[in-house]
Amino acid sequence: MTKQMKYIRLASTVFTIVLCAVPAFAANKDMIQLQTQVQQLQDSVARLQQSNDERMGVMKDLVQQNADQVNKMSATMEALSHSLQTQNEAQGTKLDQLSGQIQSLNDSLDEIKARLGKLEALTQGIQNQQQTITAPSTPAPDNTPPPSATQAPLPDTAPTDRKGKPSAGIPMSDATPSAPTGPAAAPVGDLYKSALGDYMAAKYSLAAGEFADVIRYYPDQALSGNSFYYLGEIDYRAGKFEDAIKDYDMVLQHFPDNNKIPASRLHKGQAYFALKQNDAGVRELRALIQRFPNAPEAMLARSKLSGMGITVTPRHTAER
Repeated sequence: MTKQMKYIRLASTVFTIVLCAVPAFAANKDMIQLQTQVQQLQDSVARLQQSNDERMGVMKDLVQQNADQVNKMSATMEALSHSLQTQNEAQGTKLDQLSGQIQSLNDSLDEIKARLGKLEALTQGIQNQQQTITAPSTPAPDNTPPPSATQAPLPDTAPTDRKGKPSAGIPMSDATPSAPTGPAAAPVGDLYKSALGDYMAAKYSLAAGEFADVIRYYPDQALSGNSFYYLGEIDYRAGKFEDAIKDYDMVLQHFPDNNKIPASRLHKGQAYFALKQNDAGVRELRALIQRFPNAPEAMLARSKLSGMGITVTPRHTAER
């Protein structure tokens, strides 16, 4: 019985061990499968990570290339900006020189006109004298009685220049007023020529007084408009830009047909720019281009506005 009990116990133990080993084997198999799946998942993640790293590397290269291109473009733009600024400064200097040359030509033209006017007057005077000399005279009869003591002798004659001296063929009594009320002003052409000559000689203080005389004695003459213009030029050279603007306004408002209108408009705009009133200066240059699109001053105005980055498109108005 004892041996049988031992066998029974041994069999029970073996059976128990067998029963316990079956689920343990099944669990081990599941663990192996799970580990295999985890390994596969890790491999997939590793491959994905590697692929992402490769793509990120490519993207970094592209970003670096783009950054390099942007830097190059920025450097190019900076160089272009510097070049454009240099060109604008050079162009501004050239425009100032060109403006001065045009102004000098205008001044010379005015001086030539004044000289031509004086030459015409002198020529006319010479022609009148020649006509007086060559005119046929009637011989006096021999029986003409001599002048009595009570008869006044004929007045002497003498030449008269443009400053009021007697001229040939004009009695002294007629050439000189019997009761002068004050010193008479010189002819407008002479006054203006003298003022312009002093202006061209850079005697600005003296020229300003002479131009003022032209305006005072001959306010309605066209040369008064020119005188206002040159007073503006004198004030502009002296840095009195506000006074210069007022002088130019006198030309623009009271002498609309004067040949100094384009230059007055241009220099008025430049005076505004000197006062840092750029909007007003731009308006003046636009007005100049609109009214005188083909004038040399309009070309200078376009160049000035172009240098400021302002595009000007003149409006085409129908001719009346």
